[in-house]
Amino acid sequence: MGRTTARGGRRLSQRMIGFAAVGLLLAGALIGNVLANRPAGGPSGVAASGDGRALYVTYCASCHGINLEGQPNWKQPLASGTMPAPPHDASGHTWHHADDMLFQITKAGGQSVASPGYVSGMPAFGNQLSDAQIGAVLTYIKSTWPPEIQSAQRQVTQQSR
Repeated sequence: MGRTTARGGRRLSQRMIGFAAVGLLLAGALIGNVLANRPAGGPSGVAASGDGRALYVTYCASCHGINLEGQPNWKQPLASGTMPAPPHDASGHTWHHADDMLFQITKAGGQSVASPGYVSGMPAFGNQLSDAQIGAVLTYIKSTWPPEIQSAQRQVTQQSR
């Protein structure tokens, strides 16, 4: 009887360890999914800047430049009345905007935040990119700025809350 109990006790212990391991894996997958799908752009953003670079190259570089340099003469209106795509590097004005506004512009397009009478050429990417992907692009852009520009942009974001 003692032998059966010991063997049965070991089997139960091994089963419990197996169930616990599966539970931990499922919990980790659930937490990872939640973190990957929440909006980024602020301190809660978890997107890797490497993913953001690939997305930037695919969706943004055709207008804003492969090196974030923007279009030539970006401060001068085009014949259409819209402004050329600005640079996203430290020479542009992207860093003058809070995270929430940058996210809104990217997701819903420039017109969603434009002043009355202003026509923005920035398209909406909300139907093409998830919130997490938009956050990854913004994280990448911000990662290219020098520390003092990153700090100034963080202050703008904090003041907007």
